[in-house]
Amino acid sequence: MSESVIDFKALYSKKKLYDSAFLLPAKCDINKVISAEETDNRDMLESVSSDPSSLIPSTAADSIQPQPSASSRRPSIRVTTEFDSDTSLFFHKVSCKLFHNLAKLKLCFQNNNEGHVSHPQLTFTSKHLSCRYDLHEYNALLNGSFEIAPGLQLTAAHDVKAQLGEVTMAADLAPACKLELTSPFPSVGLPKTTLRFPFGEVSLEENEDLEEEDASPKLSVSGIFKGQVLNGICNAQYRDDNLNLRYSYKDELTTFIPSISLPSNALSFSFKRRFGPSDKLSYSYYFDTNCWSAVYKHTIGKEYKVKAGYDSEVQLGWASMWVGEEDGKAKTAPMKMKVQLMLQVPQDDVRSSALMFRVKKRWDI
Repeated sequence: MSESVIDFKALYSKKKLYDSAFLLPAKCDINKVISAEETDNRDMLESVSSDPSSLIPSTAADSIQPQPSASSRRPSIRVTTEFDSDTSLFFHKVSCKLFHNLAKLKLCFQNNNEGHVSHPQLTFTSKHLSCRYDLHEYNALLNGSFEIAPGLQLTAAHDVKAQLGEVTMAADLAPACKLELTSPFPSVGLPKTTLRFPFGEVSLEENEDLEEEDASPKLSVSGIFKGQVLNGICNAQYRDDNLNLRYSYKDELTTFIPSISLPSNALSFSFKRRFGPSDKLSYSYYFDTNCWSAVYKHTIGKEYKVKAGYDSEVQLGWASMWVGEEDGKAKTAPMKMKVQLMLQVPQDDVRSSALMFRVKKRWDI
């Protein structure tokens, strides 16, 4: 029996035409139906070839947006200029973000009234690597931080000109405990070991005695411990055979901080009193030197602050006014500009009083 090839596509198209023929009126000619359908298919193919976008759904066509121009992809440049009347120096910083805010490039330099430029530095900063290059000293400082494994961090710093550096390995031992090993290179002696935990930290380091050349290195222990005692926080810091004890009590209106250093027995305390949302008085006294200082602060909103104080150690009274947050940046200040005015009045010579100011302005280009 001979095999025959069956064209299923042709059969399906004929069946479709035959099925549609049974739905037509009795007096309709089937040949006209077939010719009409072939004409519609030919017209559709011609329209698709002339306009290929007609195959794209309307919702997809509407979602296609024009590509941004080259000018919109350029990084924004920020220029910050600061002038300090005390040093009569201008400090300039030009920065921009690159690669969709993945890195930052910054140029810093100073100049005096004569226009002499000094301390130019170029800095490149990213998430895992940063480089600061001194254009005057021709020296680069490299810093890198990498996560080797979950809970294991490697940090390295290198001074190219001095050929010195430091490597730190940090490992998470528990949710609130961390172990750090820090070693300089070229390596000299054992690495510094630091254990951090919720109540402080303890460090073990090898130190050399500079007075005795043949003396063997000694291990020194330093640590910081803190904990809550009564209604305050007690802090103990031990380093170089000196122990500093500090207790801090604070409520909504009053802060009291006494501290003592052993074995020198240097005792001091700080007292702060808030008289309202805008007024605060701070006072400090040192029993070993009989020196004291006082500062009164008045704020007007978040952008304006007035401070006045006196320091008995240098016998100097002063008053200052801030426009813009004292610890904030220029970009958050009104008109992106911070201004500080300070008046210093020496106790012994009032005529030598000095009025100083500092201005910091930022431009976004």
